[in-house]
Amino acid sequence: MAEIHGTYDDRFQPLVDELARRVDTGHEVGASLAVVQEGRTVVDVWGGHADAARTTPWVEDTITHVWSCTKTVTALAALVLHERGLVDVYEKVSAYWPEFAANGKADVEVRHLLAHASGVSGMDQPCTVEDLYDAQAAAARFAAQAPWWEPGTASGYHAINYGHLVGEVVRRVTGQSLAEFVAAEIAGPLGADFTIGLPRDAYPRVSPIIAPTGVEMPPGVQPGPLAMQTLGGPPLHATVALTDGWRAAEIGGANGHGNARSLARIQSAITNGGVVGGHKLLSPGTIDLIFDEQTSGPDLVLGAPLRWGIGYALVDPATQPYLPEGRICHWGGWGGSYVVNDLDRQMTATYAMNRMGNGLLGSHRGAGYLRTLYACVDA
Repeated sequence: MAEIHGTYDDRFQPLVDELARRVDTGHEVGASLAVVQEGRTVVDVWGGHADAARTTPWVEDTITHVWSCTKTVTALAALVLHERGLVDVYEKVSAYWPEFAANGKADVEVRHLLAHASGVSGMDQPCTVEDLYDAQAAAARFAAQAPWWEPGTASGYHAINYGHLVGEVVRRVTGQSLAEFVAAEIAGPLGADFTIGLPRDAYPRVSPIIAPTGVEMPPGVQPGPLAMQTLGGPPLHATVALTDGWRAAEIGGANGHGNARSLARIQSAITNGGVVGGHKLLSPGTIDLIFDEQTSGPDLVLGAPLRWGIGYALVDPATQPYLPEGRICHWGGWGGSYVVNDLDRQMTATYAMNRMGNGLLGSHRGAGYLRTLYACVDA
């Protein structure tokens, strides 16, 4: 089988073997998997190649574009501000960002942004992806819009603008951009190799994404009534992730760069009582907020049944049959990357890869790794 590098506890051998098989069969080009349990890294492995031509190996410090796994870091940033008393997730957004009250949004609360329930799931058209690159200018456009549905009544996946909305709250209360705050207060102190956007000096280490051949929804799921409006505001193709403009921008919902190790390091704060490597980010009470269910039902954009807590999705067996029930919060990136925080098992599991699958909600590969992981843990 393909050679897999890194370290892991013996009980996770089946998970490592599965990664090797998928590299062998070509289902994976290059990928990394990580598991942190009870604050200890028990899986940190990688394999395959960093390029589509399979000429450059994926190595220990290879990073890649993780799409919406970025949202889990952005959500954590907001929770850190709540922990510090700088933001109250139950307060109105306009308390921190007065302009957001325009056009019928005066009662939208920070928790609604974090749960994709603000009514502003995309940018009013006409617009282009370049309109997202100036984060403050884009935030001003979102603040001026009228909501597309009654805020708080349902989720409508904030596919691209999640970080613009949450990030503007971060900027208003800290004076730092979202990317600056994450670097200074989360990734930097934790020693996590993760950035929102991509610095030029990191280009040589990046494994470019390999765009999917199509787009698929889970069986029986049809896009919601706001799918075209949201995903067209603005429209984008996966290859935008390879452009300098996208990489230089701050898109806190979609352009994070890292690997499974760095995502697991950051997100293990959720499953280890808020503490990572001696750095306290959250208290148990703030972690509990994640599980305050905000919406449950068909998402107005994705169409799939989703349950949203504050900042993270909660398990819905119809959409995530590969996850057990319990105190689990999660989300993934376009093409299949994932972050799973399982508080019952004090475990954070992450996956980052270059070859994107066709699914908008997970991938067969990701689901397979998670089934194997839970078989190892619950054996």
